Amino acid sequence: MIKIYTDGSCIGNPGNGGWAAIIIENGKKTQIKGSKKETTNNQMELLAPIKALKKIPKGSKVQIFTDSKYVKSGITEWIHNWKKNGWKTANKKEVKNKELWTELDYLSNKYKIEWSWVKAHSTDLLNNEVDILAREIAKNY
Repeated sequence: MIKIYTDGSCIGNPGNGGWAAIIIENGKKTQIKGSKKETTNNQMELLAPIKALKKIPKGSKVQIFTDSKYVKSGITEWIHNWKKNGWKTANKKEVKNKELWTELDYLSNKYKIEWSWVKAHSTDLLNNEVDILAREIAKNY
C-alpha cells in the first residue's frame, strides 16, 4: 500500500500558499511541493492530495493522511450530497472550491483510497514534516 501525507498552508487567507505531500512507495520516500499566489488554505489542502495522486500508478491501494477535517469530511461524506444537490451545500449555496473537489473526486475513483485524519502539530512525524514543507514553500513564495 502507498502512503501519502498531505498538507497545505497559506500566509494570509487569501494570500501566498504552499502545498506539500510525502509519498511512501515500496519503502522509498518522495517529497513533492508547490505554491500559488492569492489562494486559500483550503485550496492548498485540496491541491496536495490531487498532486500526489497524479504521481502514483492508477489503481494503486493508497492511504492518504491529512490533518484537514475539511478535506477528509469533504471527500468521504459531504461530496455525496453536493453531487446529488447540483454542487450546492445544505444551505443551497455554491460549494466553494468546486473545481478542486471535482478533480479530487475524479482522481479518487481511479484508486483504492483509505482516508485518514491525523491531529496537526502532534506526534505524527511525517505529518509534522509535510506541514513544515508546506509552510516553508508558502513563506518563500
